[in-house]
Amino acid sequence: MISTLGRYKVISEIGQGAMGTVYKAVDPIIDRTVAIKTINLNLSRQELEEYEARFQQEIKAAGRLNHPNIVTIYDVGKTDQVAYMAMEFLEGQELKDIITSGKLLPSDQMVDIISQVADGLWFAHQQNIVHRDVKPSNIMVLRGGIAKITDFGIARLPNSAVKTMTGLILGSPRYMSPEQVIGKTIDARSDIFSLGVVLYEALTGVAPFDGDNVNAIMYATVNTTPVPPSHHNRNIPAMLDLITAKAMAKTLDDRYQSVKELGDDLREVRRQMDHGRPATALKATSSPVGQRSAPPTPAPAPVPEKAVDTGTQPMSSEAPAKKPQVGDDTAAPLPLDKTFDSFDATLRLAAMTNQTEDFRDYITVTQKMRAYKGKIEPGSPLAVAAEAAAAATAAAAAAPPPPKPEVRLPNPDVARPRSVPSGMVTQKTRIGSGGTSMLAIGTIVVLFVLAVALAIALVLK
Repeated sequence: MISTLGRYKVISEIGQGAMGTVYKAVDPIIDRTVAIKTINLNLSRQELEEYEARFQQEIKAAGRLNHPNIVTIYDVGKTDQVAYMAMEFLEGQELKDIITSGKLLPSDQMVDIISQVADGLWFAHQQNIVHRDVKPSNIMVLRGGIAKITDFGIARLPNSAVKTMTGLILGSPRYMSPEQVIGKTIDARSDIFSLGVVLYEALTGVAPFDGDNVNAIMYATVNTTPVPPSHHNRNIPAMLDLITAKAMAKTLDDRYQSVKELGDDLREVRRQMDHGRPATALKATSSPVGQRSAPPTPAPAPVPEKAVDTGTQPMSSEAPAKKPQVGDDTAAPLPLDKTFDSFDATLRLAAMTNQTEDFRDYITVTQKMRAYKGKIEPGSPLAVAAEAAAAATAAAAAAPPPPKPEVRLPNPDVARPRSVPSGMVTQKTRIGSGGTSMLAIGTIVVLFVLAVALAIALVLK
């Protein structure tokens, strides 16, 4: 291991990258810990030209990007053996290591991470820079859940003159967009597809496009549609299924048109997850003050007066009716509504019981009496008829109801008849038919007398 790179003192080796080795080092001038990415120059001439060009492009791209979710580049340099780039030293884990560990983070934390990546990519896209290699190994998750994008080494700059081999596809096969696979022109929507693939894998631990070799993976990327993430993880909200499907749409027009839209939708899901989690707390907060805590005794808490629904009860405006108690069979009767019309009620009852023809004379006479606006003189036939009708009605009301006869049914097995239990009625049984007949006859007589008196009064008038 080398000990110094330019003015930087190398402390340890962090790992191997596609372009070279990554070291942890210290800048002795300002005593700052940095990460140094190197390019091994011990390559063939063609490889050296390619990697040096990509390295210089990463430097230029990163130098234009100053965002909390993009790694910061401090310095660049070159020795006889390697070219190097000093950047922000990040203490955390690659998203790739989190996914492959087998212990996925909760869905809400993954949504937070990917939404931060979307913010960083949106800033880069506004600078007309496309990453083109968005994948879990290029996303660092720091302590506190902060996400940063690394490795803009194959980013496309405006008017860039990066030399590439004919037919060379830049990017990681599992995360490439369909347009990358088939060699079409790439824009910012390619990063959106790649981020959708990362989101899918971060939520489920399963790559949406996979195969035994690179060709199989590329074929799946262009031709297959993966199952929704909730198929692998039932705790994933349904809205995330829609977001991943839109981000990974095959055609550009069906895909998110900007990574900002993707980030906004992810934040909306996060907001809904936050509001959905403390359901019991919200319920307790919105309950009446007197009922937030449970009573010390098991007895049920009394229902507040305002919680009783009286919308269907005709209550008196003078005093509230007594509320029936549980187990009390003698509940107070409801007071009569002041707007009650006995004649209208009689009309409705006659229509409901198909007895309109029986009450035709009463209805006709009553309608004529209501239409009469003149003064009823004492001793006139109308007054006499009204007094007679009132007396008849009072007598019928004061008369005690006739006793209900005992109903007996024939029993073929027993010689003597047996009384029918209470509530049991057959087609041949008529309970209280005698009392009902007497009341009907009395009512008809009263109505007839009233009708005759009204007719005499009209003739005299």
